[in-house]
Amino acid sequence: MAERRAEPWAGSQAPHSSTHTVWTLLRWVSWAEWRHHALRQATAVLAVLLGVALAFSVHLINASALSEFGAAVRSVNGEADLRLQAAHGALDEALYPQVARHPQVARVSPVIALQTQARDRQGRLQALRLIGQDSLVAAPLAPALLPQLATEVEGIDAMAVFAPSSVLLNAAARRLLGVAPGELLTVLAPTPSGITETSLRVVGGVSAGGEPLAVMDLAGAQDHFGMLGRLTRLDVQLVAGASAQDVVRSLQLPAGVVTEQPDEASQRLSNMSRAYRVNLTVLALVALFTGAFLVFSILSLSVAKRLPQLALLGVLGLSARERLRLVLAESAVVGLLGAVLGLALGTALAALALRLLAGDLGGGYFPGITPRLQWSLGAAWVYGALGVAAAVAGGWLPARAAQGIAPAQALKGLGDVGAGRGVAWLGPMLLVLGAALALLPPVDGVPLWAYISVACILMGGIACVPAVVQALLGRWPAPQQATWLLALERARRMRHTATIAMAGVVASLSLSVALTVMVASFRESVTTWLDVVLPADLYARAAKTGGGDTLHLPRALLGQIAQLPGVARVAGVRVGSLTLDTQQAPLALISRDLNGLDGSGDPARSLPLVGELLPPRASTIGIFVSEAVVDLYDGRPGQTLMLPLRAGQPPVAAFVRGVWRDYARQQGAIVIDETDYQRLTGDTDVNDLAMWLTPGARVDAVQTAVRGLATRQGLDGALLEFAEPGQIRQTTLRIFDRSFAVTYWLQAVAIGIGLFGTAASFSAQVLARRKEFGLLSHLGFTRRQVLAIVAGEGAAFTSVGALLGLALGVAVSVVLVVVVNPQSFHWTMDLLLPWARLAALCASVMLAGTLTAWVAARAAVGRDAVLAVKEDW
Repeated sequence: MAERRAEPWAGSQAPHSSTHTVWTLLRWVSWAEWRHHALRQATAVLAVLLGVALAFSVHLINASALSEFGAAVRSVNGEADLRLQAAHGALDEALYPQVARHPQVARVSPVIALQTQARDRQGRLQALRLIGQDSLVAAPLAPALLPQLATEVEGIDAMAVFAPSSVLLNAAARRLLGVAPGELLTVLAPTPSGITETSLRVVGGVSAGGEPLAVMDLAGAQDHFGMLGRLTRLDVQLVAGASAQDVVRSLQLPAGVVTEQPDEASQRLSNMSRAYRVNLTVLALVALFTGAFLVFSILSLSVAKRLPQLALLGVLGLSARERLRLVLAESAVVGLLGAVLGLALGTALAALALRLLAGDLGGGYFPGITPRLQWSLGAAWVYGALGVAAAVAGGWLPARAAQGIAPAQALKGLGDVGAGRGVAWLGPMLLVLGAALALLPPVDGVPLWAYISVACILMGGIACVPAVVQALLGRWPAPQQATWLLALERARRMRHTATIAMAGVVASLSLSVALTVMVASFRESVTTWLDVVLPADLYARAAKTGGGDTLHLPRALLGQIAQLPGVARVAGVRVGSLTLDTQQAPLALISRDLNGLDGSGDPARSLPLVGELLPPRASTIGIFVSEAVVDLYDGRPGQTLMLPLRAGQPPVAAFVRGVWRDYARQQGAIVIDETDYQRLTGDTDVNDLAMWLTPGARVDAVQTAVRGLATRQGLDGALLEFAEPGQIRQTTLRIFDRSFAVTYWLQAVAIGIGLFGTAASFSAQVLARRKEFGLLSHLGFTRRQVLAIVAGEGAAFTSVGALLGLALGVAVSVVLVVVVNPQSFHWTMDLLLPWARLAALCASVMLAGTLTAWVAARAAVGRDAVLAVKEDW
């Protein structure tokens, strides 16, 4: 008892709780270790810090952007109880008085909402959303659109808002376009012959936030933008106590008119972007996952170096459970410190990204907004807890190793840290469980079970390391050279230590292989898709991206272009939107020649079809749907979809002939033959032109001729944008590569962390083997030979780890390609294994692992190892 009272945690001040004992040990034992090896501990903290910072910053950016977008939508849409709009096209203005006369309707605001473009001070075209409204009626419904007239400017009075050529701009539009009240704003507007530029006078502003927005009088918007007699939507405010469902039922709305609740637009965007946001967060958490292995390796090294100290504490009365708690407490401190610093860094990164990137991390879901940072205490607790949990998980096995120390044997140098045995069935069970979970459907549009499946596959593979080492090395022929024989035999017989040494490398290499395969598969699939959807020699569109469905070209222009020198044939494409379900984002409705855009007469040659192609039905319209329509609307081949193509007319029954792959529209797309579309809707305009040129024709000459023809027809030819297939393909793939560049950095970070963990693990093991090395030296082995033995063990372990990591990575990539991508984004891709790149990746890991083991052994092979043999004399 006298010895126990000499302990710093004992005596008259000795607490009765184990928690206080652990806290005392942290102060007296662990703190000294941290001070002497500050860089090593800082590395573990940094691993947790980076993982928490990346994940938390991604969450803050997405949450802030989504909240800001929702606020902007609400400010523009106002406080209506109900919105009426056409499923496709526009509403007939005659519906307005019918709704306004309903006894339970307090107020109706007719609205024109469209997307156009305007020129800034430098003459560049910029995307601009335009709202036409009756300000007297809309003011109570949409206070953010209330006119703020600049009456201090000469010529602007209280009646200026009703002038047909007056326009109000929000702050975002004023900054983007650089115009002030009293100045003229040039916007693009459709005409019967195509597109023209019209001038509007800026008379003030509106307080609505979000994307650049222009507001003008309803009559002026109808006149300037070809919407006479038509409306985009009706915003309805009901009398107090009225039921929206009852009002809609009693109105007996015409076919093709859909109703929408005020918050459904924001909810649709949240639903559509949820999978993207979750995938981005999971990708950011990869750093935290690999950080857990770094904490594991560093704590394993720390326990190995402190083996005599921990053994002495055990002899002095520190129980095995208290040693376990001590190491777990150390890992928790590392995790807590990393989590706190990570939350601070994540907040700073999010604030910087919101300022520089305006909340768009590459998905394009939140255009035109500059969100403010919205910090969440609840999210901070969640991501902070994840950081602590990752560190504690990384420290679990080292803590169990400390718990399992036999103090008397360890004091004599006979301890073997980390040589515990695992459960043989655990690894196969996790692999089977991972395969089964991959078959489950998504949860609320998120592939939750697939993510858990990936985790099970990785952990199951790591648990199988000893069995794989035995299976592979056990069949390797015994070398004749003594050095390599010792290395091989020890690797065979100490295979359980391979789990500690190779866990980080197997996990990081698996993730690297999986990301490499997924990105290569996606890129190759996109390239093949572009080859099919871009069959023409030259493409033209009505205006630059951002014009939306407002700007279009007359079909009569196609026949005239076909007569130009150098043009063999020309085809037009009409792209619009179609609402089948107000809970989902509108589909893209594409009208084109279904006899084959390339002139072959075969739709399969101009559409990247997936699966079977059904023959047409004589009595039913045939359509082709993208894969998203199959998932969201069950539009499988052979099914019939009801398409509300025109407000006031009953939906049209359309027979699904086939499914095509579309990487451009996550919300889904339907392709309908242009003859059927024009007959059913009366819309003959086109958005895009595809031109096939005669042999020897010059592209620049054809572009000049088309611009000149458009100008002679009353369309400003300078507003046409041309692109060759190679340019479109190059731009698309450049955007693709830039979007996935972060994955290559994550691979490098993961491999680096894995190799650092291998170095720490080998360091821990060679420290426990100093007597073995000393004995080998006494038996005549040189220092170089002993180093070769350790390097040989490292080569054996890393070779097995590389093969296992490759196999696990391919398995994970199958889950990512076959399950995660279709469940997240509703498109499929072909699995491609870039063997040359994967072989180079595995070879580099094997070489780096061998060198890492050799470097780790140098510190333990020397005079201290020789003298260590005397400890048993």
